Amino acid sequence: MKKSILKLAGLSLLAAAIALSPTQGLAQEKKKDDATAPEGGKKKREGLPLSGKVVNIDKAAKTVKVGEQTIQITSETRIRKGNKEATLDDGVVGEEAGIYYKKDGEKLVALTVRFGPRPEGTGKGQKKETKKE
Repeated sequence: MKKSILKLAGLSLLAAAIALSPTQGLAQEKKKDDATAPEGGKKKREGLPLSGKVVNIDKAAKTVKVGEQTIQITSETRIRKGNKEATLDDGVVGEEAGIYYKKDGEKLVALTVRFGPRPEGTGKGQKKETKKE
C-alpha cells in the first residue's frame, strides 16, 4: 500500500513538472521579446532633456552651448523655432532653448532643438490642444 501511494505521489509530481515546463519556457521567450519591442508599440526615448539660455552658437563647428553643456548639431537634428522648422542660423545667443540630446561617447549629440520659448499648450505634462471647428 505504501509503495503504491509513493508511486502515485511521484507520478503526480512528475506530471506537474511536465505540465509546467512549457509554460516557463514561453514566459522566458516573452521576456526576451519585451526587451526588444516596447509595450504598446511606442518607442522608448533614448535621449535626455536640457533647457536654458543659449550661451554660444558656433556655426562652423555646428555646436550650441546651453549653460555649461555644449551640444553637437548633426544632419539628423530637428531644429524648430516657434512652431516652424528652423536652422542653426535662426538661433540667437541669450534666448531660451530646449534640447533633447543623447550621449555618443564623449560627445553630446542633439536629437531635437527648440529655439525660443515653448509654444503655448505644450508645457510639461500637457497635451497640445486641437482646435475644433
